[in-house]
Amino acid sequence: MHARRLGLKLLAAHLLLGGGALASAQPAAGDWAGHGRYRAANASLPAPASGERRVVFMGDSITEFWSPALAQAFPGKPYVNRGISAQTTPQMLLRFRQDVIELQPAVVVILAGTNDIAGNSGPSSVEMIAGHVRSMTQLARAHGIRVVLCAVLPAAAYYWNAAVQPAATIVALNQRLRELAREGGHRWVDYHAALADEHGGLPLKYSEDGVHPNAAGYRVMAPLLEREIEAALRP
Repeated sequence: MHARRLGLKLLAAHLLLGGGALASAQPAAGDWAGHGRYRAANASLPAPASGERRVVFMGDSITEFWSPALAQAFPGKPYVNRGISAQTTPQMLLRFRQDVIELQPAVVVILAGTNDIAGNSGPSSVEMIAGHVRSMTQLARAHGIRVVLCAVLPAAAYYWNAAVQPAATIVALNQRLRELAREGGHRWVDYHAALADEHGGLPLKYSEDGVHPNAAGYRVMAPLLEREIEAALRP
């Protein structure tokens, strides 16, 4: 996504959700995976208190834009947002240790894949994307972290890459991710079924650009996610 257009979309979406100043989501030169984006925030975040069941959100702009409304949607919950706009699954995989494992959560929520389909880091097949997500779930499980996998949100087009018609590929990817959730015993959140219109897109009542949910879209997503987080946290 072109940097200027991305910056404008970041600002518009953030203001729509009631946010204030937003740090740049663009990685520093040479920091392809975005390790520097949350380095300071991670260093200042204390270890979970005794009995605290921290949840980390890993994702792209759809996750990042949920801040600061995350605290409003889930009041009093120890939820930590580690979304980075425009990221793809290989980038998330590279920073998974720093931005998830080292924060010692009880649960990680993974919402990823739409930017891979858009070609943000080159051509990607459904199996490539699912493989990166599988690797993240395996890392989580190896460290005692339970996983909530999320369906990729519907989109009929990408405003930054008109050559891609993503609706059918998103459906195929979600089928594969659902299989991963079932095979791994992870929780599954079907945002797609809750938000898609008859064309497999994200309708205007839930989005201004057809990709990123607005406040109404996040209000649909929040209870679906909370139900699965609560299930993942059960002994």
